[in-house]
Formats: sequence, C-alpha cells, structure tokens
Amino acid sequence: MFKKKLLNKISQYKFEIRHITAFFIVLILFQIIIALVQKSALDDFLSETQAWYRKYSAERLATLTSTSLELLFENQFLHKTQDNLQAQEIIYSFNVIFKQQLLQKSVEDIFLILTKKHELYVIDSGQKLYAFLNGTLPPYQYNNDSHIEGVKLYNQEKERLKSDEVIFGALKNKNTFNILVPFVPDGEYIGVMYMRITPDFSFLTEEVSSNFNKVAIIYTSLIFIGLLVIFLVSSQAVKERNEAQNKFYEEHEENIKKQIRLEKESLFTKRIYHTHHKAEKIIGFIKDDVRKMSNDNLAKLKGRVITYSNFISRIIYDMKWYDHEINTIINPMFSTNINEVIRFIVKYIFLRISSKNEMFYFEFDLDESLPFVHVNEFVVWEILEPLIQNSIDHGGTNSIRINLVTKYDKTNNISYIVISDNGLGIKPDLLEENERGIKKLFLENESTKKIEGTNSGYGCFIAYQMAVERCGWQLDAENLNEGGCKFTITIKN
Repeated sequence: MFKKKLLNKISQYKFEIRHITAFFIVLILFQIIIALVQKSALDDFLSETQAWYRKYSAERLATLTSTSLELLFENQFLHKTQDNLQAQEIIYSFNVIFKQQLLQKSVEDIFLILTKKHELYVIDSGQKLYAFLNGTLPPYQYNNDSHIEGVKLYNQEKERLKSDEVIFGALKNKNTFNILVPFVPDGEYIGVMYMRITPDFSFLTEEVSSNFNKVAIIYTSLIFIGLLVIFLVSSQAVKERNEAQNKFYEEHEENIKKQIRLEKESLFTKRIYHTHHKAEKIIGFIKDDVRKMSNDNLAKLKGRVITYSNFISRIIYDMKWYDHEINTIINPMFSTNINEVIRFIVKYIFLRISSKNEMFYFEFDLDESLPFVHVNEFVVWEILEPLIQNSIDHGGTNSIRINLVTKYDKTNNISYIVISDNGLGIKPDLLEENERGIKKLFLENESTKKIEGTNSGYGCFIAYQMAVERCGWQLDAENLNEGGCKFTITIKN
C-alpha cells in the first residue's frame, strides 16, 4: 500500500530532458567534489602519518645504534684487557658502526658526547673512543665545526637527560630530527649519543596518492559512464513519452475541436428552434400588411414589409451558418441608427399584439446625438428584442412599465442603451457570477421563467453572445432598489 502511494506521488511529477540533464550534472559535480575532499583528507592523513613515522623511525634507529655501541663498549672495554691487535679490531668495530649509520641516506651526523671530570668529549670514530678510554683524548673545543649543533642541544637538555634518562628528539625544518639518546653502558650514565636524521618516506606517500588518483579516476569514469548510459536510456524514454504525449495532445485537440463544433451545432439548432416563432410572427405581420395594402398606404406599408422581409432573410441566413463570418455582423459599410431600431421594434413588433397592450407600455428617453454603429441592424434587433421580451414575459405584474433610454457620453465617446422595468426583478441567484465573471442569467439553459420544462433559457444567452462575444459590447443586468430590473449595454465607439 505504501509503495503504491509512493509511486502515485512520484508519477505526479513530469521529468523533462533538461531536468535529467541537470540531475546528472549535479551528480557528477558532487562526485568530483567528493573525490577532491577524499584526496585532501588522504593527503592530510599521509602527512600526519609520515610525520609520526619519521620521528618514530629516527628514534628507533638512534636507539638501536646506541644499544649496539653500549654492548660493544661493555664487552670490549669494560670487561677485557686488550693488546694492540685487539685494540685495532675494537677500533675497527666502532668505526663500522659509525660509518654504517652515515652510509644510510637519512643519517646526516652521528657521534657520542661523553663527560669525564666535568669535561665534555665528542667522539665520532673508534680512534677517539679508544683515546678517550686511555685518557689521551683532549676535551671538546667549541669550534664552529659540524658537531656544534648537537653539542649545543646537549648543553640545553643535559640535566633532564641525566635525571630522566629518556630519549630526546627535536624537529628542525619540519623534516630533520636531532636525537639525543642517553649512553649508559653497564647501567652507568656517562653521556649521550647524538644523531641527526632526515628520514624520507615521500616515495610512499607519492605512491599511495598516485594509486588513489588512479582509483578515483577509474571510479569517477565508471560512474560517469553509468550515468551517461542512464542518461541516454532516460532521454530515449522521455523522447518516446513526449512523442506519445504530443500525439495525445493532438488527439485531445481534435476532440476539443470536435466538441466545439458539436456545441456550436447544438447552439445553432437551439437558436433556430428559439427564433422560429419569431419568424412565424413576422410572417403573420407581413401577411396582414399585404392584405391592408391600398393606393393610400402603399408607400408606408412597403417600407415596413421590406424591413420585415429583411429580418426574415437574416433569420434564414442564421439557419444556413452556425458560425457566422465577422464581416456579416460588423462592417464599416453598416451604419445603424439604434434609436430607429428601438422605435421600429416597439411600434411594429410589441405594440402590434393588441392582446398585450393593456399588460405593458413603453416610455422612451432617446438621445438623438447617439452615434450610428457599424453593426448590422438586424443583429442589433436580435440583441434588443430578447431583452425587451424578457421584461414583458417575466415582469410578474399586470401593468409593466418598460423604460427605453439611450445616452451618449461625448467626453468618453461611449454610448449607453438601458432597458428597465418596474416588475418583480431577477432572482438573486441568476445574478451570481461564475469563474469567468459571467452572470448566470446570460448562461445557456438559464431562464427567469417560472414554468419548468419549457423551451427557455436562450433569449438572454443569445443577446449576450451577440452583444459581447460578436460585437465587443458590454452587457450587464441588475435589480433596481425600487423594484424591477435593468439591462445596460455599453458601446465604446
């Protein structure tokens, strides 16, 4: 269950090539940084280890050398009587020990510092040692010779060496060790052995560092190759996914276009059903006018019949195309007087229904300075007629006053058309806006009628679609404080 939730969580994120590239670059950089940090840590470790081991090896070498001299000193001088031949052999043995140490690359100087009767003697050969034992060796003179450094160090530390009898080591120039080892043959302290040693183990650290570099390069190369392979595989997978995604988007786009076409066709069908009764009503007016034609009223009726016929033609054109060309709605060749359209609709459409003359009446306040609009007059008719009809059908009172007002704001070059009534108004829920800022009243299948199941909900919707979506005007609806509702059309000329 947890694994499924984790996979679902991860699947919510879509990785692109750039994400994978950045991810791999970060991994490689991290690997390089880790290798550098490890190299630095290894160098520090080798440096500290080498420093410790240099001191340890120098002290150990000095200790072994001192022990060898002590044993030889004890065996050959303190317990035996030597003749000349034996003396030469002993001198040779001491010289071998001194020279063997000096032959080592790391040993720079070695000698004994012995004291007798408060005098200091420096011995760096078997001859001097033999002369010291025979009492013929002169005391050390503080000359600027090669042994002065060791003698000075001895003078500084002789009290501690005599009392503690411990090895003393001093580091010089971070590489050279000055070692003082107490010289105690047969358990008696008679001086020290001095050695200056510069042990060199850099070849070991260089070898270790070189091998580490090789391992780091091989390891980093393997990781890089592995990441490169993963990158290529991931890139191919992402590429295939993107191709499939693009195909899905194309198919989705086609489905959306198909859905839009179906919606437009559905709206087209509903609009035809909604307006067919208007066409029947206009045809009835045309028939009535034709019957009443005579020589006296021929000119008057002729103009009215032509206007009726043009409106029928517009309805027929609407039936032919569900997606009109914009130039059939807005065109510089159109010059429509909105005031005249309002007067014609009221006089020759609404007031011709004698049975309703007692139920509603109109009041006009038309601004004659209102500019003409470059919109087909029958499109203006399609916008205004449903809004006026809404006040008549949904007023809810026996005597409805419908105010028709036009006004022109010369300063801002804006025209206003206001249709208001003194009816019951619009239900508050129909004035609520959706996420696109459109009031519910102007949506499809929303109606102010109280009768359910009737063919309603398209009048205000069609008026909004024609005014706002096609003509670029603004249409708003609101309830009045004194009762009734008001539709306001704003036209920016």
